[in-house]
Amino acid sequence: MNLGEKIRNARTAKNMSQKDLAKATGISERTIQNYELGARMPKKRETYTKLAEALNIREDALHDEDVSFVLQAQEQYGSRGRQQAEEVVRNFRIAAAGGEMDDDDLDFIKEAMLQTYHDAKAYNQRFRNKRYGPKGNK
Repeated sequence: MNLGEKIRNARTAKNMSQKDLAKATGISERTIQNYELGARMPKKRETYTKLAEALNIREDALHDEDVSFVLQAQEQYGSRGRQQAEEVVRNFRIAAAGGEMDDDDLDFIKEAMLQTYHDAKAYNQRFRNKRYGPKGNK
């Protein structure tokens, strides 16, 4: 179950509309819609906290491997790393959609993709121009 499904399920279980959740969290209704559609993911950890508190669920219930991977990439490599990590996750979802592989095989491939991303980032750090700072951002 992805983040959007988790938010939608928790929200409907509390008989909340997207508008109600937006008011309770201070997040725009459009952003809540994008989260539920899977078009966006929260950029800050605090957003997960706000959503969890408003939905009366544990914050870690909103996290999955994808969310943890993206947040870790952001912490290590900045906003560009986050964008790259989201692209890896999005491409994996597209590649896995409608396939006939079992869950264990999909998990194995996904873990290999995530590890390859981290290995490539670590390798490329050696060639980074030093003037761009620790995360590759000016």
